[in-house]
Amino acid sequence: MAKAFAAGRRVLREDGVGSVVFAHKTTEGWEALLSGMIRGGWTITGSWPIATERPGRLRSQDSAALATSIHLICRPRSQIAPVGDWADVLRELPVRVAAWIERLQGEGIRGADLVFACIGPALEVFSRYRLVETAEGRTVALREYLEKVWEVVGRTALRQVLGAEQERGSNGLVGALEEDARLTALFLWTLQSTDAPTSNGKKDVIDTEAVAKAAAQGFTLPYDVVRRFAQPMGIDLDFWNDRIIGQKKGVVRLLPVSERAKELFGEEGAGMAAHRIEKDGSVDPQGALFADSDTTRMPVAPRGIRVREGDGEFRTQESTTLDHVHAAMLLQASGHANALRRLIEAELDRGPDFLRLANALSALYPRGSREKRLLDAMLLAVPR
Repeated sequence: MAKAFAAGRRVLREDGVGSVVFAHKTTEGWEALLSGMIRGGWTITGSWPIATERPGRLRSQDSAALATSIHLICRPRSQIAPVGDWADVLRELPVRVAAWIERLQGEGIRGADLVFACIGPALEVFSRYRLVETAEGRTVALREYLEKVWEVVGRTALRQVLGAEQERGSNGLVGALEEDARLTALFLWTLQSTDAPTSNGKKDVIDTEAVAKAAAQGFTLPYDVVRRFAQPMGIDLDFWNDRIIGQKKGVVRLLPVSERAKELFGEEGAGMAAHRIEKDGSVDPQGALFADSDTTRMPVAPRGIRVREGDGEFRTQESTTLDHVHAAMLLQASGHANALRRLIEAELDRGPDFLRLANALSALYPRGSREKRLLDAMLLAVPR
């Protein structure tokens, strides 16, 4: 690929423009393409997602194809291009990515299409240089830079949907909301797509029946895409397997909230826990629903913090804000209005995280999904 792009670079005028069309959801595919372009002597200056294919085409079904084709705009890199400073590149990267995400969202671009459309501005920062070096003189590889790009996109997404505090969740540092909330929010944010099922071919009419069917089975994304966001944000996918997500054959599935009932309430189910709350007004809702949580702490001790004991390492199992939101959704689904109301009141007394996460997830879940309906109905029970 590098040789092919170098040949194109050789025959193009110095003021010429190249356009490369690509659509794939694996970051390995993108890394191979971008590496060839940069090694071939090109500077990537822009990337535009353009709807070029029919949404119902066979190629788009159960594949890694994007809803749009990404048109990468590039220009010949000068033969006397300078060496870039790694620190300067890292300072400029988040500014460019944030501005481009805001612009694309204003154009109605969402999800994986938006993620890969951010590559152009991010790569312009890197590819304008002949090479990029650290202060110690080490050459920075494209793969290392792209890891920073995925991290910055993830940070920006979390800042938008969960609040500015969430960017502190990178590199093992826990932000205001716990690891499972960050994973769920990033998953749903990436899932959003301009290629949502539509009714009768009408662009703005969502096929709610198709969305509901997909949600019941659990929304899915390619493992590679989820991993690229999870690792830089300090999220351990294996730890959340069979709790928040499922992994199988290169695909990550976000578990429907109905599949978490046993984990949250135990064998007795939501009904018995709700009965204890409704029967005795002095029973603490968190204590009744989450026997393992420390209800004296603000907020609930986050499940998933790494705790070191001697030479071993283990992770705590306390309930999280996401657990509490899911429990409230299941109480809503089972019709236990009194228990739900008491749980919400207790969560509001605890702090703002419960309501902030519930509102964020309501905005992220696709229209027509059972989860969104439960969240919206549950939020109606919040005292005004």
